[in-house]
Amino acid sequence: MNDIIAYFSTIPSLHRSLILVGGITIFWLIENTFPLFQMKYKKWPHAGINFFLTFTTIIVNFVLAFILIKTASWTTENHFGILQWIPKIPIWLYTLIGLLLLDLIGAYLAHFVQHKIKFLWRFHIVHHTDTWIDTTTANRHHPGESVIRFIFTTLGVLIVGSPMWMVFLYQSLSVIFSQFNHANISLPEKLDTFLSYIIISPNMHKVHHHYVLPYTDSNYGNIFSVWDRLFGTFTTLSKEKLVYGVDTHMEPEENNQLKNLLQIPFQKSRSAKNS
Repeated sequence: MNDIIAYFSTIPSLHRSLILVGGITIFWLIENTFPLFQMKYKKWPHAGINFFLTFTTIIVNFVLAFILIKTASWTTENHFGILQWIPKIPIWLYTLIGLLLLDLIGAYLAHFVQHKIKFLWRFHIVHHTDTWIDTTTANRHHPGESVIRFIFTTLGVLIVGSPMWMVFLYQSLSVIFSQFNHANISLPEKLDTFLSYIIISPNMHKVHHHYVLPYTDSNYGNIFSVWDRLFGTFTTLSKEKLVYGVDTHMEPEENNQLKNLLQIPFQKSRSAKNS
């Protein structure tokens, strides 16, 4: 455990980039070999749109990184936050509690709020417009959403009182798990179900990408599945019934053109066809 802490305390930016690229590459190869669905789409043009939005997320996080670093430093120096207030416990338990809480605030809460507040949904909807969910969808976020998620991550660091090494560990795990649960991979059903009791499995997260309510408003988690089960937002749907996308933007010119995707938050709001 000490080796992990030492590594993430000084992890180079190059290594963080390799985690992102390596994860996409690995899951890309797996989903090509063991696909959940045989989707008829042009994989590289589709990936190009999602890679561009991934790049904008990287830029946002890079520009704002100093805020995250300052926040983590302030919490540890001033002994502020949940982790700073609890009694001394084994380092593995300390780390697990920290990751669970960062996942709750930085992922689950951020995701839940974006579905419930109309202004924030305008940005998050870009992620849901993808009608071909694969590993590249993981970072299909409008730049505005990237800022929103950064704010929640910073809030999580402040409340949790997590040191910077834990933040880097959390972000690295978050990237990998998001790529994993978005990947178009077919796991044995029993294995996927078993995993869903601990982490967000691919089949569990795919339900969230079904195109209509109430499924869109479920399974918000990113790493740990405990929060969806605890707060009653967990649901299931057989893969045979899955239809990807969001019912307000099902036309290709709406969901598969980069220019329109960037403009969606500023377009006239639409009502869901099923509501």
